[in-house]
Amino acid sequence: MDLRSETPFWLIKDGFIQSYNSLKHNSKTEVLIIGAGITGALVGYHLAQAGVEVTLVDRRHVGMGSTCASTALLQYEIDTPLYQLIPMVGEKHAVRSYHLCLDAIDKVGDIANTVGEGKTFRNRKSFYYASSTRHVAALKDEYELRRKHGIALSWLDKDEIADKFHFSTPAGLLSDNAAEIDAYRLTHALLKKIIALGGKVYDKTEVKDIHYASNHVRITTTEDCTIEAKRLVIAAGYESQKYLKQPVENLNSTFAIISEPMPDEAIWYGNCLIWETARPYLYMRTTVDKRILVGGRDEPFYNPKRRDALIPRKSEALKRAFEKKFPSIHYQIDYQWAGTFTETKDGLPYIGQSPERPLTYFALGFGGNGITFSLIAAEIIRDLYMGKKNSDEAIFSFKRH
Repeated sequence: MDLRSETPFWLIKDGFIQSYNSLKHNSKTEVLIIGAGITGALVGYHLAQAGVEVTLVDRRHVGMGSTCASTALLQYEIDTPLYQLIPMVGEKHAVRSYHLCLDAIDKVGDIANTVGEGKTFRNRKSFYYASSTRHVAALKDEYELRRKHGIALSWLDKDEIADKFHFSTPAGLLSDNAAEIDAYRLTHALLKKIIALGGKVYDKTEVKDIHYASNHVRITTTEDCTIEAKRLVIAAGYESQKYLKQPVENLNSTFAIISEPMPDEAIWYGNCLIWETARPYLYMRTTVDKRILVGGRDEPFYNPKRRDALIPRKSEALKRAFEKKFPSIHYQIDYQWAGTFTETKDGLPYIGQSPERPLTYFALGFGGNGITFSLIAAEIIRDLYMGKKNSDEAIFSFKRH
């Protein structure tokens, strides 16, 4: 798949961090992971930390699929609000998924510090505002539900929002727990740690065939090399659907712009993450080097040529939307890009085993919470491989629908 346009900010900013050789010989490993982006790297890191021998393969250069195009907002707030998620999956599972994402934010921060990327991780608050007066009642329901289930947040009315953010909107929720990170740099730091723990990473290595035996899986690459493993993990992001007959993803196109660096350290209240109740939603965040990232204006299709042709028009629309909120801030677009992303029916990821493929775990962290979902997937898959029961597996099961 063509997952992104040519110039995502993180790839331009960070450059070619590390190269890895392609696979040129037959090999064996305990766990083989297809996909060496942020999801595969988190899964591999958790397994390697547990003493498991892991090998990762990626058909691209590492991190150059969706990872380098990620806008990397770390939120506990799932794209499906709690008041809508509860009727879909039940109160217990809905609430638990929110709390797992809360915990995942701190865990990603701890991992970033451990692998030397703490400087790209920033704790933030998250501001979720009503796009119109019609959304206020539902937002109030969401506020009451989160409070009921122990999630720390505040209700802001129109005057409080004007005082803190200097734009007008009827109501909003200010949450204490969110963060931002450079997912591309974190991916390379995780892979470096995996290699130090005895793991192997091969990029430019494409899987041609997967063969399942009674006690092992063997993949064959397009160069006719093989890797035999006790278990397989598919962490190939939006390209994972080709390994499943069960439809689990709805493909969309999304757009993002990023400004030149701003003169002030505090750009708006707490430099928190900002997003809205409308769907598709507009969102904003800052970066370590004082830029403003604005994203959204999604389109419900997968067509790379058509997607990329829309970049100039969508970029201007994103800039206008930002300037409408913050007319006093001069926004000069420095980089603009587009990417493919996937939603699920309930906004939750798919994690664990599918009846379609034996000896295989899936880590499909779809939606706006891709990185926090990937952290959750890494913990669940590690536990499953180590023979430990993980009750959270059922929340993200392929059987939940």
